[in-house]
Amino acid sequence: MSNSPYETYETYVPYPSYGTPGDDPYDPYDDLYDAGPYDGPYEDTYRPAYEVPEPALPRQGAPAARAREAAPGVRSVLGRRGARRRKARYAERADGSLRRLLPQALVVAFLAGGTTAFVAEDKAIELSVDGRQRTLHTFADDVGELLAEEGVETGAHDVVAPAPGTELTDGDEVAVRYGRPVRLTLDGRPRQVWTTARTVEGALRQLGVRADGAYLSVSRAQRIGRAGLALDVRTERTVTVLADGRARTVRTNAATVREAVEEAGITLRGQDTTSVPPGSFPREGQTITVLRITGGQEVREEAIPFPVRRTEDPTLFRGTEVVDQAGRAGLRRTTYALRTVNGVRQKPRRLRTEVVREPSPRLVRVGTQPRPASVRGADHLNWQGLAACESGGRPDAVDPSGTYGGLYQFDTPTWHRLGGQGRPQDAPAAEQTYRAKKLYVREGAAPWPHCGRRLHG
Repeated sequence: MSNSPYETYETYVPYPSYGTPGDDPYDPYDDLYDAGPYDGPYEDTYRPAYEVPEPALPRQGAPAARAREAAPGVRSVLGRRGARRRKARYAERADGSLRRLLPQALVVAFLAGGTTAFVAEDKAIELSVDGRQRTLHTFADDVGELLAEEGVETGAHDVVAPAPGTELTDGDEVAVRYGRPVRLTLDGRPRQVWTTARTVEGALRQLGVRADGAYLSVSRAQRIGRAGLALDVRTERTVTVLADGRARTVRTNAATVREAVEEAGITLRGQDTTSVPPGSFPREGQTITVLRITGGQEVREEAIPFPVRRTEDPTLFRGTEVVDQAGRAGLRRTTYALRTVNGVRQKPRRLRTEVVREPSPRLVRVGTQPRPASVRGADHLNWQGLAACESGGRPDAVDPSGTYGGLYQFDTPTWHRLGGQGRPQDAPAAEQTYRAKKLYVREGAAPWPHCGRRLHG
């Protein structure tokens, strides 16, 4: 048998040949037709088709004996010379047939090899893109080429397994998981994270967040789109609250200290507060003290001292001062906050200060004129005794009616007529004695009807 896809059979020639009679053992008519008009007597062999039995065809590869047995009536006319000529022609025809079949066999072999290579390059791949799985056939050499061929774009936060440069073989599985941004606030601390999970529950597992007993701002089954989402997680913590002499320990996922205190069954009233800011985030193992506060406000008033403005006056004797404006103190009002924390009074805290009244200055004229040494006719009298009787010897004394003042109890009009300034009780003692001597020279002891006799005693 031939190895060619097309088997080659020996050529059967039914037409007569003019070779040597009997030279082809496979042609039963070789001796009849090869015998020409000059090779022997002519015999009319024509018979109708229905009268001449059809000679049996020789089988492929049958020996010459079988051919002769198929046509026993013509074996006698076969000759050695015809057989040799027939064999030569058969060999030539067989060689030609081989030459014609060789290019066809090469084409078939090439096509068969190309088909084998084509089939070998085609690969069946299971591709999963963000959870969507499908089977496809590809000629891509590696994962990166496959993704480019399928139009799958990936970024820095996406996961491709196996890696993009990995070589592909038939039956491989390639998975692409897109990254999703999550604005995670975990126990009060915000941060930006990335996850390839498609649900909140998967993201929590992937990020290693302990979610048992935790507060979640969205459902665990919430799907996370490519745009991401905001997720607030408050894990369960243990805090201790001290209030009213008792300690209470609670497990809580509260967002603020105030909420944790309320979960402990404690109510904040009025000015009550906590040892840490009530709006801060409660931490694991934290101890919170409740401060019971009572208090109010207190208003205090204080005087503002007035200034003194002095001016020189040459009309006054030296050492004499005359007050033209008495001056008035101002008034300052201050408000304080009073607090008692857990029964302990705290230091008052100043809240505000306001000036209710501005102070008025005191205006004083100071004498610069030299004082006269004496008053003729009055220096020898007992002025000290008179002063003791009138005022008890006090220069600033004023009678109960307010009309008379000074050592010698001058009224203001008399004082002014004697050249005094202001009020007599505001003048120095020496000036008052000087003015009294002048008055005595003018009117004698009459201005002092009850004590005048002391001048001579």
